[in-house]
Amino acid sequence: MHINELHLKDYRNYEDLHLFFENRINVIIGENAQGKTNMMEAIYVLGMARSHRTPRDKELIRWEQPFSRVEGQLTNRHGPAKMEVIFSKQGKKVKLNGLEKKRLTDYIGACTIVMFAPEDLALVKGSPQIRRRFLDMEMGQIYTVYLYYLSQYHKILKQRNQWLKDVAQNKTAKNEAFFEVMTDQLVEAGAEVIQKRFTFLKKLENWAQPIHENITQGTETLAIDYVPSAPVDASMSTDEIKTALKAEYVRLFEQEIRRATTVLGPHRDDLKFLVNGHDIQVYGSQGQQRTTALSVKLAEIELIYEKTGEYPILLLDDVLSELDDSRQTHLLDTIQGKVQTFVTTTNVGGIHHEMLEKATMFHVTGGSIDQTD
Repeated sequence: MHINELHLKDYRNYEDLHLFFENRINVIIGENAQGKTNMMEAIYVLGMARSHRTPRDKELIRWEQPFSRVEGQLTNRHGPAKMEVIFSKQGKKVKLNGLEKKRLTDYIGACTIVMFAPEDLALVKGSPQIRRRFLDMEMGQIYTVYLYYLSQYHKILKQRNQWLKDVAQNKTAKNEAFFEVMTDQLVEAGAEVIQKRFTFLKKLENWAQPIHENITQGTETLAIDYVPSAPVDASMSTDEIKTALKAEYVRLFEQEIRRATTVLGPHRDDLKFLVNGHDIQVYGSQGQQRTTALSVKLAEIELIYEKTGEYPILLLDDVLSELDDSRQTHLLDTIQGKVQTFVTTTNVGGIHHEMLEKATMFHVTGGSIDQTD
């Protein structure tokens, strides 16, 4: 899979930008605040229909403009494809091959993307919310049914939390029969989300383990554990997870009334990275945390290939400068010749690899880009 052409209209600081790319490494060079990350974000938006930097779509529209458009021509396993995302005050539209898609599940997956940025180091040492978001974004690209159950879960969760809040504030009667119906619906969607997360993480671990051992020359073994907020585990079937979830919601009913919120479920779950059996969020060095983040990102690439039959597009946003020479070399050696890659940097002097000899260079200055081979 590769992007051939990208057209931005009133996106962030780009008024009208039209670029052509080769199916190789593309290096975007420029000082900070000139638009490097905006361009990387636009490629991410093309595939995911949302930004990795902000949940507020209106921030993607250039100042005082009515709308913003990201349009791309790409080649995937099905042949040529045209993708388009339009943001306006009225909302967001997505189009695939000229046809508007009402459901994001019919759009996402046509262009799979793996992004690695400095903030991804927080995948290991950051908050559980960051790790849940990682799960949701990566799984959503290759398992459209996961997106469906996740969307259903959050829709019901919002209604359930509002009911709990209204009861706590005496705005509504304590109708336990109605609450039980919402809980049953939450359990149905939540169990599907949890079971699919267990399956995904086992596959991700199977890819990440040999990569991590290779980077550390056999001195470290990586494991990835799902940490549910309910008493469930990977050996359970979906029906068994549903039974366990329902029992916990019944047990915690009065507590949820007091706290006016849903206290367990996929929205409260976490994951843990273990190196040689130790939780590296707590006990790992910064080097171990960075190696783990790199191993996971490289594993994502292979897992997407395993699932879809083609490699994703890789975005490396100012991350190479955060890696030492050995990790940088391992990353670039792994992707060489098989993954279309976009790299942002302020200076290519910090990148030591023969791939640069075959790279296309883009120089960014104040929202305009010049290309050199």
